[in-house]
Amino acid sequence: MPRTSPAVALDSLLAGNRRFVSGAPSHPNQDAARRTELAPGQEPFAVILGCSDSRLAAEIIFDQGLGDLFVVRTAGHVLGTEVLGSIEYATTVLGARLVVVLGHDSCGAVAAGRAAVEDGFAASGFVRDVVERVTPSILAARSAGLTAESDIIDEHIRHTVDLLLDRSRVLADQVETGEVAVVGFGYALAEGEVRRVTARGRTFQESPAS
Repeated sequence: MPRTSPAVALDSLLAGNRRFVSGAPSHPNQDAARRTELAPGQEPFAVILGCSDSRLAAEIIFDQGLGDLFVVRTAGHVLGTEVLGSIEYATTVLGARLVVVLGHDSCGAVAAGRAAVEDGFAASGFVRDVVERVTPSILAARSAGLTAESDIIDEHIRHTVDLLLDRSRVLADQVETGEVAVVGFGYALAEGEVRRVTARGRTFQESPAS
């Protein structure tokens, strides 16, 4: 589905997730012919910035195949320059039309961030850097009076979407023109279902800055 619209890309992801949830995935684009077809190059229709959690494999959750998704994963879907550069590459060079931030319940990075804020827990090594990048979301949730895990997870997803557009002028411009849209999904580990938490772009009839 190369060079498609953000709306069509979103519909394809949601349809694939419905197949996954129902237990009847079609496993598209996973055969030898597809592998050969993609050898000269790729044109993924969506970028997934997801948590590195082993239960959050994007191609499985959305029932997609080789060449369909450009996937970037970090613990707690935290952002760094390498992540921003990868996403910009996918939208400007490869032609991806949709960027998805994929969070989930029972996220260890968010739990560690909560422990740092509420109990003074200090992580060691480079794990500390991950925790520090999650902490602003925890503080924002706390300021808003949010205490339930699901609400805090949603706040972290929203914060990541906002941060993407604040830090990447390239992506913000693409969203403003309607070329690309950004959506934040929350994933339920037990049910396997995604739900929309936030969205930016003309596809969603929202202001890119809202």
